[in-house]
Amino acid sequence: MTAIFNATGPVPLVPPRPVPETAPQPAAPLSVGPVQELPGTPPAAVLPVTRDGRPVGVFVATGGRVRYRPLPDPDRLLVATAGVLAVGLVTAGVTVLGRRRPPAVARLTMGPGGWVSFRGVRAPAPRAARPWWARLHRAHRLVAER
Repeated sequence: MTAIFNATGPVPLVPPRPVPETAPQPAAPLSVGPVQELPGTPPAAVLPVTRDGRPVGVFVATGGRVRYRPLPDPDRLLVATAGVLAVGLVTAGVTVLGRRRPPAVARLTMGPGGWVSFRGVRAPAPRAARPWWARLHRAHRLVAER
């Protein structure tokens, strides 16, 4: 005898029971309303079509031709509009939140001899004589307050 093991234990060697077949459910019947004659030349006739009491389209017969004109489903239109609105709001939120803010300090560069240069920042009042190259680069000594 051969047994097949799985995570829950051995599987019995019993053939599966046949699943009873269910009869397919018929689709909701379409109902066709009364023919309405429209005045004009050439004469036209309109035949409304409904499903479950809701209009789904019309047959228009005019000039020897019959055309079917579906009506927009308000539920699908509402879902599509809500989806587009949600995507727009998410895109706007990502755009606003994803904006890069300017740094609090302008560009920082290291000068020769350990001088730090803050380009684009207003220079503080001079406290001590600085080397010429520090003045040329507008570099300021980084000193902790005492």
